[in-house]
Amino acid sequence: MTVFDLAFRSMRQNVKHYYLYFFALIFSMSLFFIFASLKYDQQVQNMLDSSVNFTTAFQSAAVLLMVIIGVFAVSSNSIFLRRRSREFGLYQLIGLSKGWIIRYLLLENILLGLGALITGIICGALVSRLFVLILMNLLNLNGLPSIDFSVLAALETAVVFILVIVITSIQMIVMINRRTLLGLFQADKQPDLISKRPSIFTAIIAVLGVILIGYGYQLSGHMVDEQLVFNAMLVMASTIIGTYILFRVTIRWCLYWFRKRKKGHLGLYNSLSLAPLMHRMKANANSLTLITVLSALTLTLVTMAYSIYYSVEQTTRNDYPYDFAIENNPRDSDAFTAELESKGINYNHYTINTFRTNGVVLDPLTESGFREGMLLWLSAEQLQKSGRDVSIPDYGEVIEYNASALSAYDDIDLTQRYPTMIELRSETQTKSYPLNEILLENIVNAGISGRQMLVSEATLEEIERRMSNMDGFERVEIDTFLVPDNKELAQASSLYQKYNTDEYYSADFYSRYTSLLQQSGLLIFIAAFLGLAFLASTGSILYFKQMNEAEQEKQSFRTLRQLGFDEKMIMKGILRKQMLVFLLPLFIGILHSVYAVKASYFITLSDDTIPAMISMGAYASIYFLFAFFTLGYYKKIVQNAML
Repeated sequence: MTVFDLAFRSMRQNVKHYYLYFFALIFSMSLFFIFASLKYDQQVQNMLDSSVNFTTAFQSAAVLLMVIIGVFAVSSNSIFLRRRSREFGLYQLIGLSKGWIIRYLLLENILLGLGALITGIICGALVSRLFVLILMNLLNLNGLPSIDFSVLAALETAVVFILVIVITSIQMIVMINRRTLLGLFQADKQPDLISKRPSIFTAIIAVLGVILIGYGYQLSGHMVDEQLVFNAMLVMASTIIGTYILFRVTIRWCLYWFRKRKKGHLGLYNSLSLAPLMHRMKANANSLTLITVLSALTLTLVTMAYSIYYSVEQTTRNDYPYDFAIENNPRDSDAFTAELESKGINYNHYTINTFRTNGVVLDPLTESGFREGMLLWLSAEQLQKSGRDVSIPDYGEVIEYNASALSAYDDIDLTQRYPTMIELRSETQTKSYPLNEILLENIVNAGISGRQMLVSEATLEEIERRMSNMDGFERVEIDTFLVPDNKELAQASSLYQKYNTDEYYSADFYSRYTSLLQQSGLLIFIAAFLGLAFLASTGSILYFKQMNEAEQEKQSFRTLRQLGFDEKMIMKGILRKQMLVFLLPLFIGILHSVYAVKASYFITLSDDTIPAMISMGAYASIYFLFAFFTLGYYKKIVQNAML
């Protein structure tokens, strides 16, 4: 039998035994091909808003996906090489050289990888249009995706395949050359049962793991300051190191004391669940830490992306309370009104007459103690007539409206700045007005210059009398428009663009909403499918580890069956073990992501409760499919224990 025949035969056996690995590899290759195809899809790019950097987004996602595929391939290959080490030892025992074994493994690796590559490209090409349709739906784009095949995407996928083959081949060569014949036969041996009493130093390290995680959580709550980058790195380092110690030492230490309380009498179910977990926790610490961190990263990215997408309309409406606003340009306002009427578009139009002045807002958190700038004064009574639901402040009192206050200031807790005072300096005196609160929304559209201050009509008239002769006083006429019908709003927005002399400062609600929807839709699309790649990788790695442990425990199951324990009793203990193995990294990963999402609120500035619940629920549902597959594999091992 030639090396090629042996490799081809082994490949077929590996596909039979490790079908989930090849499915995950094919899935990863398919995802990469889809991302690469979308990057070159001109149809979608031509339909997007010019502000959406489509190509850059998918290029960045493709790089991250390459990292995911690489980590998955290396981790899985390490598990399979360990499990097949006895096979490699037998080859050496019958006289085959290490060079022959390496050539055999490399040939098998290339054939298996090539099969995954071809299948992945075919599957990716078949379903890529479906993903394009999903993307177009998220971006609120109309039309049907064209059917084509991207040669450039296939070439990029092939390059990724070559990189994976090179990395895993190096891993194989190093493993064969470093292992002795005895080491190959003992590589998959079950770890020795350790009954040694943990030392005081072990207890200190165990507590340290919990302290590090707690410190990371505590720091994440107030890391937004001038040392944001350093704080973020410190949070990540303490959390990851703490998680590693938790799995390597803390949990094992807790299980030891549980066994001590039971005086070693764990019973059948605990012997099948807690005992194997305790003795393998040290060896599995790396993989469990990796799974936990990847799960936390995935959930954080998906939740952040979904929360931004989920709140796009509300966020845009906070910035643009009116559909259209034209400042100090009655000619354009009249022309726009005429066009709306000629198209039969129903609208509500109101003109706000007000003014700007220079003013000083006292701010105890700044070095100077105040912020000086232009203030836009708005009458609550006029705004009520224009359709805004606002309360009228008491005479002399001021309420500030600023939708971007949290992102503009260096602190999240605005109560440290408010209430405060506004000082207006006229020719005769300086008068102070109490600024009691700030509301995180705009009272008129973003882009109309000046900090937006709401006062009563009487207060507005009093300020105008005092400040009308001062430098910086400017009268302002704002024509506001609201279009009740959303279907007519898109048409009205297209008519408005000819009066849009500045891309940002004259933006309207609909165009801004469309741009943000496309940006956030692109973000959630990338985050969701990268999340699938993360999930496939972490779930598969955990499945392969449990598959390997099931093979090692086969003799124990045979002994239990010979002693009279039936399949149902044994599976009950195995079920407990799998619940712990799968729930521990998932629960800790969710806990990490909860604090990470809270810490990232200064980025999203949106309610993330519902997006977090949906994202975590969907992730956990798919994640538990791997636990189901693992139980199925264990059940097969137990059923065949007596054969």
